[in-house]
Amino acid sequence: MNIPMYQVDAFTTTVFSGNPAAVCLLDTWLDDTVLQAVAAENNLSETAFLVQNTTGFDLRWFTPVTEVALCGHATLASAFVQFFCRHWNKDTIVFDTRHSGPLTVARKGDLLEMDFPSRPPAACEPSDTLSRALGEAPQQVYKSAEDLLAVFDSETTVTGLQPDVALLAQLDCRGIIVTAPGDHCDFVSRFFGPKVGIPEDPVTGSAHCVLIPFWASKLGKNDLHARQVSQRGGELFCRLAHDRVRIAGRAALYLEGMIKI
Repeated sequence: MNIPMYQVDAFTTTVFSGNPAAVCLLDTWLDDTVLQAVAAENNLSETAFLVQNTTGFDLRWFTPVTEVALCGHATLASAFVQFFCRHWNKDTIVFDTRHSGPLTVARKGDLLEMDFPSRPPAACEPSDTLSRALGEAPQQVYKSAEDLLAVFDSETTVTGLQPDVALLAQLDCRGIIVTAPGDHCDFVSRFFGPKVGIPEDPVTGSAHCVLIPFWASKLGKNDLHARQVSQRGGELFCRLAHDRVRIAGRAALYLEGMIKI
C-alpha cells in the first residue's frame, strides 16, 4: 500500500521553524493500530490522516503514542497541503472530526484561518507539584477542558523555564500551557504535553482555544497577535468570535513522499 505523505512546518514562513506535522492522505480508513504505528514511525508531535468525503475531508490526529481530540498545527498543515499542494479549488475546507465536530479553514492570501471552539479556562488552586515541575510559581493557574494554564509576569520568565517534564506528566491533564504578556506581541506561550508523548510542542494551535478567550478578556480586545516561544517558535494571528476562535497562520512545505506499508 502506498500512502502519500507531506511534512509541513506550521505557523511559520520558513522550514526548520514552526511546528512540523505529517499529513497522510488515505482512500479509506485503516485500522487504528496501523494509524498509530505510522504516527509512531513519523515521530512528530502530530500526524494527520485525511479521507475525502462528499463535502471536504474526515480528519484525525495522532501523536506518537495516542489519538488526540483536537490539534491546530496539523489541521493548518492539512489545509496547506490541500490548498497549495493538491490545488483545492474552493476558498474554504471543512474537516469533519470525531471529537471536535466540523472545523473550517479559510484561505485568505497566504494566511490560513482556522475556525475552532473557544475553551475559556476557569481559575483553580495552584498545586505545589505544578510549581516544582515548572521551577517557578505561576501568578495564577486556570483549568480548561484538557489543559492547565499557568500565567507568569513576563516573556523572559516563560522563555527561561526549564521544566521537569517527568514531574509534569504526573499532573491530571493533557498538557500544561504557560503564558505571559509579550514584549513584541500581545501574549506569548509554551506548551508541555509529556503525558501524550510531547515533552514540548513547538507551536500549539489547540492551546490557543484557551489562550485567546483568556487574553481577550484580560486585554479588553478580540484581535490578538501571539507567538509561541519554543526553540523553533511560531506566529499566530488570533480573534475571539463569541464561542469560537479564529487562529490564522502560514506554513512551509518541507517534504513530499510516499509511505509504503
